[in-house]
Amino acid sequence: QVQLIESGGGLVQAGGSLTLSCVASGRSFSSGPMGWFRQAPGKEREFVAMIDGLLGTRYADSVRARFAISRDKGKNSVYLQMNSLQPGDTAVYSCAATTRGGVFAQYTNARQYDYWGQGTQVTVSS
Repeated sequence: QVQLIESGGGLVQAGGSLTLSCVASGRSFSSGPMGWFRQAPGKEREFVAMIDGLLGTRYADSVRARFAISRDKGKNSVYLQMNSLQPGDTAVYSCAATTRGGVFAQYTNARQYDYWGQGTQVTVSS
């Protein structure tokens, strides 16, 4: 079966950094987009970042210049380097992938992804 497993979450003070990892298995996602989403308590899930060989990278305005997404196609993995973390970044972060990659969508909508990890908690204290 296809699995996406996130790791790297934890507790960090404001201004600190964390790196999240997502390793996929059961299917190769090297040809399509992979992304990160997050959901805070009481809020809707929101787009964080995505990466694709043709589309490049995209970021939510709230994390632009602070977060960086990257991937290792050989390891079927995607990463999220998070810097200058703030309490507003506290959320469960989930990675997502799809094999339906293309140039006709921005892949900033959760409905555009087919496979999801279970999430990793990121908590930023002030």
